[in-house]
Amino acid sequence: MKKFLRAVVTLSFALSDAPARAEVVAWDDLVDKEAQVYEDPYLDLAYDQIDDLRTVAMETARIENGELSDEQFAASEEKLELAGARLAEAGIDADWLIGQRWVVADRRKKAATAVNPEINGEIVSLGGFAIPAPPAEDGTQIVYLVPERGMCAHVPPPNPNQMIRARVSGDWSPNMMHEPVRLTGQLSAKETLHMFRIVDGEVPMQSSFIMEVAQVETLKDLQSNAEQTNAWAQKIADDLRASGHLPPKQEEPNE
Repeated sequence: MKKFLRAVVTLSFALSDAPARAEVVAWDDLVDKEAQVYEDPYLDLAYDQIDDLRTVAMETARIENGELSDEQFAASEEKLELAGARLAEAGIDADWLIGQRWVVADRRKKAATAVNPEINGEIVSLGGFAIPAPPAEDGTQIVYLVPERGMCAHVPPPNPNQMIRARVSGDWSPNMMHEPVRLTGQLSAKETLHMFRIVDGEVPMQSSFIMEVAQVETLKDLQSNAEQTNAWAQKIADDLRASGHLPPKQEEPNE
């Protein structure tokens, strides 16, 4: 993991058999970089061109289905011809692009789920925002760690390789939704999918990682350990103050 090593810190673990050293990693370190590089012929299309491409695909399917009335057939054929003509005028091969949709979908899925093989099985420390979840079948406390506040609640979940299903030993659980924390433990590449209610409804929580958590550091813990995590903790604190979840920072009195 030398190529993406950010820092090495000495930690006191809650688990007796856990190593005394952990690698502090960033969220970008979790993904398979090679899987992020692929050709996507849809990226350069304008919105109206994507809409035309969708029209071509839908109307072609309707016509080939053979269950349209004469009036419906004529309407579909007209939509198909108009959309196809606009695409052809722009030099876009609609048939080829439509044939590429499953290839591109597979590439996008791999980019969203593929993990950095060098991080699999390592003991790492990673800061993020904890979402409480129902306990595992064996009673272990479960949280999900995500890189940004609001994910899975007010905004969609991140890609699976940017979400960690964390098994927390002990009785710690988040005091609030998206509590800022840093978790330390063994990270394993394992895809999971669980559905549970978050805020307004059920959300599919798909993760490419499981972490066996050995240490939990809350914002208070991190702020008291300025030498190791001052920059990250200060950013989280500033974000929370901006959102009204923390009181304004008090100025130090003059001596």
